[in-house]
Amino acid sequence: MIKLNKLESLKSEDKEVSQAIDDEQKRLNNSIELIASENVVSTAVLEAVGSILTNKYAEGYPGKRYYGGCVNVDVVETLAKERLEELFDCKKYGFKVNVQPHSGSNANMAVYFSVLKPGDKVLGMDLSSGGHLTHGSRVNFSGKLFDFISYGLTDEGYIDYDSAEALAINEKPKMIVVGASAYPRIIDFKRFKEIADKVGAYLMVDIAHIAGLVATNLHPSPLPYADFVTSTTHKTLRGPRGGIIMMKEEFERKVNSAIFPGIQGGPLEHVIAGKAVAFKEALSDDFKIYQKQILDNAKAMESVFLEEGINMVSSGTDNHLMLLDLRNLDLTGKDAEALLEEAGITTNKNGVPNDPQSPMITSGIRIGTPAITTRGFQEDDSKILAKIISSILKNKAIPEDIIEEVKGLCKKFPLFE
Repeated sequence: MIKLNKLESLKSEDKEVSQAIDDEQKRLNNSIELIASENVVSTAVLEAVGSILTNKYAEGYPGKRYYGGCVNVDVVETLAKERLEELFDCKKYGFKVNVQPHSGSNANMAVYFSVLKPGDKVLGMDLSSGGHLTHGSRVNFSGKLFDFISYGLTDEGYIDYDSAEALAINEKPKMIVVGASAYPRIIDFKRFKEIADKVGAYLMVDIAHIAGLVATNLHPSPLPYADFVTSTTHKTLRGPRGGIIMMKEEFERKVNSAIFPGIQGGPLEHVIAGKAVAFKEALSDDFKIYQKQILDNAKAMESVFLEEGINMVSSGTDNHLMLLDLRNLDLTGKDAEALLEEAGITTNKNGVPNDPQSPMITSGIRIGTPAITTRGFQEDDSKILAKIISSILKNKAIPEDIIEEVKGLCKKFPLFE
């Protein structure tokens, strides 16, 4: 269980905010979190992020700050960088790191700005195929500032590498962006490197979702092939909300300048402290066991969904997430999300390939196992949960006994002291 501070001063100073935090604690304790992009950080990470480092301005980088009094935050940021380099074996591949991005979106923006100019052509994964907003969506800065073209999936739900190669050869992008927000299979980074080399493109890989798996060698690493690797720190990596960049040494100065002064001012040194703590935790043997359990739990849920006739994009998963296609159940993602939340199970509606519904309705839901694994779920518990979900989705109803089952799982795995 995760120990929380009592927040006595906050309760005294601001009852409204304090109450909202208390209510969120109760929600998390009394419901099951299956949003693939969420996790639950340790007490140590919470303490670092809530520390007095929030008071310090530290524009610039360790040893080269524009403010005085940065000696202690320099120690913290240097620790974060060193631990990140060790976690992903950066020195072996000639990579440098930046731990200052406020988010994964900022990390991606900085990479784009470091080597691209507005209007440059970029090849990225289509949002409807599982890509991310920052991989070229027209409503995002990436799609507005750069000329993105998109690759997608085969009919079987796997990345269509042949189509991506044909697009690259025909369009000659300056950069190829790899990575996804809702793709359940192993990504072949080597194949993308070969495509990038054929057209002389930079290769950027966004591992936001799979970073914890990559760090523990449970998913192939992109570092042998990429020019840039970006990630968030709050998904499988189980750290505070934020971003990171790993880049070949030749691009370090450009990327650092793109972050500051390019798109950010003072770094959030309290969050960087949380990152440093999370990276240390990720270097432990326990973290490797945890990541393996994430995969085991996902495979356990997959087996039940297959038995129950619940359609999944690509018919399963190789990582921490599954994308359920509900069209055969005549159920929208929005309605499924609401039904499950009523039963105490939190998911998110998500588009599926060739989705006839709008992005606010969708035909699917995304399910991930990082948070339940942090909570202590094993394979048998994950199977029970998948059976509960299948029953709700197939019957479009929530029997009383199912609500009691969800409550039972919550009591079996209390989250906070």
